[in-house]
Amino acid sequence: MSTATLPRTRSRSRVQAPKNPRDYVRIGLWIALAIVMVIWAMPMVFVFLTSIKSEADIFSTSSFAIPGAPEWQNYAEALATGNLMTAGGNSLLIALVKVPVGLFIAAAAAFALSRIRFKYDTLILGAFALGSMVPIQVALGPLFKTILDMGLLNNPLGVILPYIGFGLPMQVFILHGFFTQVPKEIDESVRVDGGGNLRLFLQFILPLSKPALAALFILDFVATWNEYAIALVILQNKASQTVPLAIQSFQSQFTSSYGPLNAFTIMSILPVLIIYLLFQRYFVQGMFTGAVKG
Repeated sequence: MSTATLPRTRSRSRVQAPKNPRDYVRIGLWIALAIVMVIWAMPMVFVFLTSIKSEADIFSTSSFAIPGAPEWQNYAEALATGNLMTAGGNSLLIALVKVPVGLFIAAAAAFALSRIRFKYDTLILGAFALGSMVPIQVALGPLFKTILDMGLLNNPLGVILPYIGFGLPMQVFILHGFFTQVPKEIDESVRVDGGGNLRLFLQFILPLSKPALAALFILDFVATWNEYAIALVILQNKASQTVPLAIQSFQSQFTSSYGPLNAFTIMSILPVLIIYLLFQRYFVQGMFTGAVKG
């Protein structure tokens, strides 16, 4: 006599998650972000507070003490005695010429390496990657001799050309990685419509690359604005000075005038801050482009 066995039903107890679980990872990230923000902001707060203090307040009060009567005259004194307007105009001219021209050349080179197949294209890309590792300081001697022979000493073009040359390797390497992520189906559709590489580059690749180009624009603008070594060698008179050279000159003349000196520093970073605020949205998109696959 056979007996039928009924399958056992296992009762599984479901563990209910708490209604409001605490994300400890997110809390830790917020705490780390707050700490980094405080560490980053403290020097800027110190510089700004010092720029609106009198000499007596600087030496008699705490570094982060808010002055009772702000000395805005420090800013007027910095503008009157420093070379900020001329230096700022020179730096702005150099950056507004160098950055767009350099980015366009780098984008064209990256497009050729990512879309046009030719012999030794991988080797050329590797040469660009190696070029980004060469420090500027090793080329200052030959660079000075070359610029002197070209008659471009104390000329904005004398620093624009080296800036473009030294900035190309990293920009080409980054843009090449971005261009390779653009679907190849776009190339095929352009070819079907009778378009060539120029139309593909100008009308499709560049518009699709706005986030990456904006991120590189900000980084390159800041690097060009703050560049010191090449400018110190090439721009030797006061009329052709850039902002970093003007800050050094102002500091050497007014070493003990901490209020005007810090006011001069605050005014020198305003153009960079404005550029960042204008391109902030594209900058964030460009920095995270390619981090998540669609």
